[in-house]
Amino acid sequence: MDLNTAWFLLIGVLLAGYAMLDGFDLGVGVLHLAARDERERRVHMAAIGPVWDGNEVWLITAGGALFAAFPIVYAEVFSGFYLAMMLVLVALIFRAVSLEFRGQVDRPGWRRAWDIAFGLGSLAAALLFGVAVGNVLRGLPLDGTGPVKAPFLSLLNPYALLVGVLTLVLFTMHGAAFLAVRTVGALRERMRRWIPGLWMATVVLYVAATSATLFTAPFLLDGILASAWFWLLLPALLASTVAVPLANRAGRAVWTLLASAAMIASMVGLMGVGLYPRLVPSRVDLAHSLTIHNASSTPPTLWVMLVIALVGMPLVLGYTAFIYTIFLNRPVTGEEGYWTNNGS
Repeated sequence: MDLNTAWFLLIGVLLAGYAMLDGFDLGVGVLHLAARDERERRVHMAAIGPVWDGNEVWLITAGGALFAAFPIVYAEVFSGFYLAMMLVLVALIFRAVSLEFRGQVDRPGWRRAWDIAFGLGSLAAALLFGVAVGNVLRGLPLDGTGPVKAPFLSLLNPYALLVGVLTLVLFTMHGAAFLAVRTVGALRERMRRWIPGLWMATVVLYVAATSATLFTAPFLLDGILASAWFWLLLPALLASTVAVPLANRAGRAVWTLLASAAMIASMVGLMGVGLYPRLVPSRVDLAHSLTIHNASSTPPTLWVMLVIALVGMPLVLGYTAFIYTIFLNRPVTGEEGYWTNNGS
């Protein structure tokens, strides 16, 4: 394994970590729109309150790693998507601000406005993340002359929107699985009842997106059967997909959440197998694609950053494990002080 491949894997791990962790945050936000009363809304926010900001560290770290290891991707691709990036940032900012501001004023209208902002911000972020992934898989109009030039509306093509809806439904299922772990009573049982329907929608959308890939981006499947990673990740995806409804039916909430996370990680891994060694395929001509070799930093930079990553990643993993060990098995009731109406 060369340095470039090592960094491809590391960034893949960071993105998978973000999707697994912030995925349920976004899913809880989407489910917040369907909350039945004030207590349930407080439960939703209290459930993710101790962990949501730590989960978003994974996205920041992935962006930093991409900038350090593959700066040409960062420069050429991101510079062409300012509007799309701003919309994602606005959605994420509204989520964060809603969590902090909702309980500061004891007025129904104030709380309702921030509830809507939290829910719509979560929905928009989940959908736009999926649309971004769909566009990368489909290929961007790279022609070797500089930054991507793609109008925002061109990003909302049918294939990217299909992947976006898949991501939205998948994260919503993941959020329901998380709430089934963190809540009690009627809300927990309702989440358990919703998981099978969301699971079925996820499976149908994934099959549809995979089928669409055969026509939209067939290059992703070239030589994939010869990859050992494919034969490791495909059984993992199938096993975790089957495990979600089985664990949910058995009342094993933690195992349902872990199986849902494994589904997400396997999907991200299979996308990486299809892309490798490309980072961003070119829809104009695959020869103009940005790969782990023509878009990378110099070997000394990759070595230095790898050493830093090998020191930093165990710290991030340890912190994450510590936080979830503390909070995951502590049910929330909506009466936690930080999330009451007066913000006390």
